[in-house]
Amino acid sequence: MSNNQHAQPKSDIEIAQAATMKPVVEVAEKSLGIPSAHVLPYGHYKAKVSLDYLSSLAGKKDGKLILVSAITPTPAGEGKTTTTVGLGDALNHIGKKALVCLREPSLGPCFGVKGGAAGGGYAQVVPMEDINLHFTGDFHAIGAANNLLSALIENHIYWGNELGIDQRRVTWRRAIDMNDRSLRQIVSSLGGVANGFPREDGFDITVASEVMAIFCLATDMEDLSRRLGNITVAQTRDKKPIKASDLKAAGPMTVLLKDAMAPNLVQTLENNPAIIHGGPFANIAHGCNSVIATKAALKLADYVVTEAGFGADLGAEKFLDIKCRKAGLKPDMVVVVATIRALKMHGGVAKDALKAENLDALKSGFSNLERHVKNLRSYGLPVVVSINRFSSDTQAEIDLLLQLSKSIEVECVLADHWAGGGAGAKELAETVVRTIETNPSNFKTLYPDDMKLVDKVRTIAQNIYGAADISVDATAAAKFKELEAEGYGHLPVCIAKTQYSFSTDPNAKGAPSGHIIPVREVRLLSGAEFVVVICGDIMTMPGLPKVPAANHMEITADGKITGLF
Repeated sequence: MSNNQHAQPKSDIEIAQAATMKPVVEVAEKSLGIPSAHVLPYGHYKAKVSLDYLSSLAGKKDGKLILVSAITPTPAGEGKTTTTVGLGDALNHIGKKALVCLREPSLGPCFGVKGGAAGGGYAQVVPMEDINLHFTGDFHAIGAANNLLSALIENHIYWGNELGIDQRRVTWRRAIDMNDRSLRQIVSSLGGVANGFPREDGFDITVASEVMAIFCLATDMEDLSRRLGNITVAQTRDKKPIKASDLKAAGPMTVLLKDAMAPNLVQTLENNPAIIHGGPFANIAHGCNSVIATKAALKLADYVVTEAGFGADLGAEKFLDIKCRKAGLKPDMVVVVATIRALKMHGGVAKDALKAENLDALKSGFSNLERHVKNLRSYGLPVVVSINRFSSDTQAEIDLLLQLSKSIEVECVLADHWAGGGAGAKELAETVVRTIETNPSNFKTLYPDDMKLVDKVRTIAQNIYGAADISVDATAAAKFKELEAEGYGHLPVCIAKTQYSFSTDPNAKGAPSGHIIPVREVRLLSGAEFVVVICGDIMTMPGLPKVPAANHMEITADGKITGLF
C-alpha cells in the first residue's frame, strides 16, 4: 500500500487519535533505561527528562548519528519528518535500539499553511495534538525570556539610561510564536511620558529569535546563562555595544528557561521513544533541535535519527556548519528524502498535473536531488536517498528514478512508512545500517573558522547554491567589516533566504546555476555565536495565507480537536 493517498481513509489526526499509547514513564524505563525518578511527567504521555540524569551519562559511548534531510521543498510534499519517524520505527523493527530526535512545531505555521508537524500517516509522534499545540510550554518560556529582555531595555532607558543606550540603535526585537505580519514593524511606547520613549520596534516569530537559537545551542544551564548574557541588544551613541549582561538580564532569563531546558520525551505510534526539543526555523534560523537533546539521545541509544529543516541547502548546511561545528558532533550519514511528485514539480509540472506520468519532467527535476547529494558528499558524509511512495507513481517513473540514482552512484530506497509504519521502511533501515557499517563518515565542515565572514557566505553560495557569486550592498559590507574588527570574524554564518530554491527566487526550481545571491542585511547573534545573513526577500516574521489552516480547526463537545491536519 502506498503512502499519503486515498488508499488510507484516515487523516493524520484521526490516525494519531486512534493510537494506543503507553505511559511515558514506561517508555522511558523499558526502551531507554531511564529510571522513573528522572522522568518528569506532563500528564500520562509526555514528560521531561531530568538534566541531572542526562549529565550522569557523560561517560557512555555515543551511538550513531543519522541526519535526515530533503530535496528543495515543493507544494507536492516530501515527507522529511514522516521519514525521520518511520526510519526510527524501522530501526527498532529490525532489532536496533533507536531514538528519534525532532524539533518542536511552531504555532505560527500550524495555524498558517503547514498544519501539524509531527510526521504523518502511520509514522507519527504522539500525542500529536499536544505536540503541535503548546506541548510542554517551552516556546512560551522562550518568548517570555525574549520579551523580559525587551522590558528590561525599555525600563533602563526610562529610569535614566545610565548605560547611555542610543534609542536609535536598539537592535533587540520582541518575539511571539505566531504568524502576524502586522507586528513586523511597529512603533512602541506611545501614550505619553509615563509609557516611556516612543521608538520604532518590531517582532520576530519566536522560532527565529536569538533566544531560541541560544536555547538550542547551549550545552547546559551555565552555558545558557553565559550565552544569554552575551546577547548584543543595542549600542551607545559612540557605537559601544550594550550586552544583556549589562542589564543584569541573563539571570532572570535563565530562570524562565529552567524547566524548558530539559528535553521532552514522547513516543511514536509504535511506542518507540522520541525526543522533541527546540525548534528554530531553517530558512531564517539554524533549523535544528537542541544540542542537549541530540547529545542525550546519543548516550541513550545506538542509533539516533534527527532532522534539519527544509532542503539540505538550508537545514543540513546549518546542521553541519553551525550545530556540529559548535557542539563537536560528527554525523555518520545523511538520508535525503524525495518524492517522484516533487521531482516532477522541479521539472516544471504544475501541482494539479502531478498524477500523470511524465518521464521528461522527472529526468529534468532529478537535477535538484543530484545537487543535494553532491553537496552532502562534499562534507565527507555517506548519502542514501529515500523515496516516499505515492499511489500515482508509475513503474516507469520508479525505474527511471532508480536508473538516474545509479548513474550518480547513490543508493535509492523506496519506502512506505506512511502506510506501513516501521515495517514499511524496513529496507531503508537495513540500508542505513549497512551504509554506516561499510562506509565510515569522514565529516568535515564546509569552511574554516578563520575565513572572513563575507567569504564564508560566498563559499556557501557557490558550493551549495550553485551561484556565480554574491552581491553585498554598502550597508551589509560595512557591517561585515565592523564585525570582523570587533572580533566576530571567526563565527559561522547562518543564511536566511527562501526555502523554495537554491537561488533567492522561489520560482527557480530544479538546480539553477550562475545566479547572484544578494546580501541585504547582516545581523550579529553574539549570544548564539553566529552571524545571520539575510539574502533576497525573506521575512523574519511570516504572515498567514488567505485561507489559514486555523479556519478548519475546531473542538467537539467531547473535547476532540479536528482539522489540525
